[in-house]
Amino acid sequence: MLRKPIQVQKIRTLSGHKEPLYTLQPLNGSQFLSAGGDGMVVRWDLDNPEVGQMIVKVPASVYAMEYNEPHNLLVVGQNFSGVHLIDVENKSEVKSVALTSESIFDIQSSQEYIYVGAGDGELIVLDWDLNIVTRKKLSPKSIRAIAINQHKSEMAVGYSDHKVRILSMDDYKVLHEIEAHSNSVFSLCYHPELPLLLSAGRDARIKFWDTDNEYKCVEEIVAHMYTINHLTFSPDRQHFVSCSMDKSIKVWDAQTFKLLKVIDKARHAGHGTSVNKLLWLNHKETLVSCSDDRTISLWDINFAS
Repeated sequence: MLRKPIQVQKIRTLSGHKEPLYTLQPLNGSQFLSAGGDGMVVRWDLDNPEVGQMIVKVPASVYAMEYNEPHNLLVVGQNFSGVHLIDVENKSEVKSVALTSESIFDIQSSQEYIYVGAGDGELIVLDWDLNIVTRKKLSPKSIRAIAINQHKSEMAVGYSDHKVRILSMDDYKVLHEIEAHSNSVFSLCYHPELPLLLSAGRDARIKFWDTDNEYKCVEEIVAHMYTINHLTFSPDRQHFVSCSMDKSIKVWDAQTFKLLKVIDKARHAGHGTSVNKLLWLNHKETLVSCSDDRTISLWDINFAS
């Protein structure tokens, strides 16, 4: 049986930010957060998306933030400074700490710790009182992406020296060092169904690494024309999406890695400049994208066959 073409509909464009947007984070239910060059963290609700609500404004641009549901706290990375712990419901700062004079490119978290990747190549591990647990510098080049594999107690860290380093989350020792790409690594994510790590970056390729076989490369896709900024999986784990400086979003089959759909300005009234981050929400399975064009797009993607 032939599969019907995937149907893509742009639901809405959200605006209000004054500078390019770099990061998105899910909240509970129908809500999500956006942040970017204007330092504003804004909450949106898919059930009432017309107006965003500013949660906090920090003095510098925000490339990374992380909402931790067990702690019900948002970690905001303020470039050239440090991190802020934010109570989203009360729109108030709980605590902050100065960490670095560099950009903060990624933040991930667990029940116990916050992991911050900085522009000078330093991985900074904090507890939830913002005490520094350890600082690990394995390269003078930027950390651009962090992914956590709780099942294996491993962390993948992508650098601008083109490498991915796999660290033990027990003692942060290097387990594997991968010559991953021919340029900076911008995005990492562990496959939710298969023993694979996905990586992508400035060389416009997506690579697949076997986590059960010393992270050997098992697949490589020339996926975009220019830098790939982000990868993420669908809520049902059957698909993943990539976004790029080439202004497009691409939808892929998570089992076969085949390209299923290209979402762009010409065909779908997509973004006019670099697409920087993606978020695929459980709520109505809405795909959210943000861009240098200062807007957020909401997408309905119908896979009915």
